[in-house]
Amino acid sequence: MFPCPACQGDVELGERGLAGLFRNLTLERVVERYRQSVSAGGAIPCQLCKPPPLDATKGCTECRATFCNECFKLFHPWGTQKAQHEPTLPTLSFRPKGLMCPDHKEEVTHYCKTCQRLVCQLCRVRRTHGGHKITPVLSAYQALKDKLTKSLTYILGNQDTVQTQICELEETVRHTEVSGQQAKEEVSQLVRGLGAVLDEKRASLLQAIEECQQERLARLSAQIQEHRSLLDGSGLVGYAQEVLKETDQPCFVQAAKQLHNRIARATEALQMFRPAAGSSFRHCQLDVGREMKLLTELNFLQVPEAPVIDTQRTFAYDQIFLCWRLPPHSPPAWHYTIEFRRTDAPAQPGPTRWQRREEVRGTSALLENPDTGSVYVLRVRGCNKAGYGEYSEDVHLHTPPAPVLHFFLDGRWGASRERLAISKDQRAVRSVPGLPLLLAAERLLTGCHLSVDVVLGDVAVTQGRSYWACAVDPASYLVKVGVGLESKLQESFQGAPDVISPRYDPDSGHDSGAEDATVEASPPFAFLTIGMGKILLGSGASSGAGLTGRDGPAVSCTVPLPPRLGICLDYERGRVSFLDAVSFRGLLECPLDCSGPVCPAFCFIGGGAVQLQEPVGTKPERKVTIGGFAKLD
Repeated sequence: MFPCPACQGDVELGERGLAGLFRNLTLERVVERYRQSVSAGGAIPCQLCKPPPLDATKGCTECRATFCNECFKLFHPWGTQKAQHEPTLPTLSFRPKGLMCPDHKEEVTHYCKTCQRLVCQLCRVRRTHGGHKITPVLSAYQALKDKLTKSLTYILGNQDTVQTQICELEETVRHTEVSGQQAKEEVSQLVRGLGAVLDEKRASLLQAIEECQQERLARLSAQIQEHRSLLDGSGLVGYAQEVLKETDQPCFVQAAKQLHNRIARATEALQMFRPAAGSSFRHCQLDVGREMKLLTELNFLQVPEAPVIDTQRTFAYDQIFLCWRLPPHSPPAWHYTIEFRRTDAPAQPGPTRWQRREEVRGTSALLENPDTGSVYVLRVRGCNKAGYGEYSEDVHLHTPPAPVLHFFLDGRWGASRERLAISKDQRAVRSVPGLPLLLAAERLLTGCHLSVDVVLGDVAVTQGRSYWACAVDPASYLVKVGVGLESKLQESFQGAPDVISPRYDPDSGHDSGAEDATVEASPPFAFLTIGMGKILLGSGASSGAGLTGRDGPAVSCTVPLPPRLGICLDYERGRVSFLDAVSFRGLLECPLDCSGPVCPAFCFIGGGAVQLQEPVGTKPERKVTIGGFAKLD
């Protein structure tokens, strides 16, 4: 392996070594022209003459030598193979007439574009270049020469630009030198500051050890003095011996009373001897493992890594809720920059326009006032003292096709308090069938009817387009989600019996064909039937609008239940669309009678649960207004 002088890439010679490479004849010609210009006017000596050599007059490429006239005739006699050699001008370097294939020793005639290598006729027909795109050398020569000429012409025609860029680079070099010196001084100052703190801390710790040492030495010295006083004939013992010699009893009692207490304490100290202070300073040991680790890991501050947008928590409803996090080992970010734009906006000349929000704290944000029925692309990047990090991967979000309708659940119409439990915030409802459904299931084969419970929204739509979303528990037995005329819903469910047949069609009340004459009229209800984690589409839907072919009857089918369902009502057109609220893929579109106020409705047969999607605006997150600013990237 050796580095290529042109691209600095590693080159593997292989088994053949240098013999497997082409000669660089172009470089040889450049060197030859340089040598001729240096030695202009100088004669080239004959390489075969005896000293002193004569000036060479001819050269032979085959012999790779220069000759004078006599030597040329001598080494190229008539009637021999060498006589066929063609003489050339004398030169110091000899090169072949053309490039030779290192594998077959034949002149190259073609160029393999796939391998980017010159090949000969034998290489061309071998398997090594089978199926490769091979062109004649003349074509490759002309194409490469045109490209090189064009590029060189452009460079020569923009010498002013080259000079300007050189000046800019030189200015950058000067700024780099100044900035590097400043960075060195800052690091040196910080390290000196750390050293000063360590010196100060060392002085305080040594002072504490010195004070502890002096205190112990003082206590030990006092104890030594006390014990020395117990020696025979000195101190306390000598005084006691003299007192014992006193014969006057009153005087002896007066002197011995206090002396006895001192002798008793000395005796006790002698019997229970213990040094007044220890010699160990283990309590003065330092645990610097954490500090040493911090100093070892001390390094320059790095920019934050690209954040990861949490696609499970990021969604678009009445507003766009964006949530992200940093990778586990990423340097911390002081704040974030959010950029977003509409991908379906009309194309405009110039760079792509991004709306930007600077210095967003935390790891989530709200984007207010998004355009309905649009696709937004969002990205985030972090920032700290070291600068801005990389952008996160782009995330595309679909906004709802119509303005979001805010409403609560109203259980006053058709709802049984024994079987329906509405949450305190009136955004969720759960159906608990209980004992009546069990008794009905026991008599199901005898023609018993099952009860249906209905919950309506507390808001009615009378104009425009509206959208709302909800989540249905996949374990629900049978749930119908949709809309209907408020008057028809109240009429059908408020005063209706508490039982409804499983074969009951809410738009007629019976199974006769009396309504065939009005089949073209829009139904007052439009429901999507969900059960056991599936959605029923087709003739079995409560809306009566199935998936029909162009020439055939309605076809029933089931699709998996998405995490959230979306309902879009177009009051003026009298149409209702059911969507996958995550991908906004259409599931079903139905006609609807909009001759009066229309309200959301939810029907339950058996156990089930529905949760209305909470408006994003109720989340206590940082708000980022889309309207009112538009920075260009």
